[in-house]
Amino acid sequence: MALQSKTSALTDRQESILRQVVFHFICTATPVGSRYLSKRAGDHLSPATIRNVMADLEELGYLSHPHTSAGRVPTDQGYRYYVDYLMEIERINREELSKMERQLDHATDPNELFRETSRLLSKISKQLSIVSSPHISNGIFEKLELLPISSSKLLVVLSIRSGIVRTIMLEVGIEYRREALEGLSRILNERLSGLTLREIRETFLDRTKDVQDEETGLVRLFVDSVDQLFNEEKTDKVHIAGTQNILEQPEFVDPKNFRSVIELIQDEEFIVHLLQKHEGAEGDYVITIGSENKDSKAEEIGLVSATYNIDGIAGRVGIIGPKRMNYGKIVPLVDHVAKIVARLMAS
Repeated sequence: MALQSKTSALTDRQESILRQVVFHFICTATPVGSRYLSKRAGDHLSPATIRNVMADLEELGYLSHPHTSAGRVPTDQGYRYYVDYLMEIERINREELSKMERQLDHATDPNELFRETSRLLSKISKQLSIVSSPHISNGIFEKLELLPISSSKLLVVLSIRSGIVRTIMLEVGIEYRREALEGLSRILNERLSGLTLREIRETFLDRTKDVQDEETGLVRLFVDSVDQLFNEEKTDKVHIAGTQNILEQPEFVDPKNFRSVIELIQDEEFIVHLLQKHEGAEGDYVITIGSENKDSKAEEIGLVSATYNIDGIAGRVGIIGPKRMNYGKIVPLVDHVAKIVARLMAS
């Protein structure tokens, strides 16, 4: 998780002051003044010198100057420079994460794993945590079972490698004999095993066109229902925990910011949308800060996420917090937890 190489750098002194402003603002959530830094800086600069450097950083767009304070706060651009070039990745608490992994090892199914991961990650990070269910189009088909529920309903149980199971209820016109259902299950399992759901969806008709099915019409039922059976679900499920953590942050005492973050937390589709913007990005993790999220609801938050990937299906683990959250601590935590989820899903 190396930081980016610099293309256009600030001076060493400007970087030092910017780093200190971001660090102290992360710790205190209050604007940082030149006198405050002068007393704590290791380079023994005078308040006047620091004030001049901060004024330059403000002019360059890295700091802003709240009207009610003599201190400065980082802008989104300042945070971006910090996380790209100045941030120090903190050492993760191995004992804490090992304990988390032992707890997650007791999860009985993927949904419980995702739910518990979100809960425990929120507890460790003291922020809002999110874990999305994986996209399954690239999941490898293992088998299906056909179970008659009534004379008009048929339950299809679809198993995907890595332990994910989908159940789909199909409306049927007549009641089918169990022998017919078992026969069709056997044929489909032989012909579809090892393919991705996307491949099945795109080639199902060709793979079953020679199956003699005039009597039951089951194959035709499957052809007509192929998108329902082998497509992504209409909405991705996202598991969210730690609402109280983010509401307790000083930034969200302001009624406007409080209202925005409440709207964000309650809008699961929007959170999924934010995570989807991170998909396909290079590297172990992705960070977006404030205005980079490109929505007024997310202007006051930072988002860190990482991908977990099992047998071609992938989802994301993420943390949402105020823009001043400690990225150096959050980044390795999110990255490591994503690896834990992948390992447990694969076991």
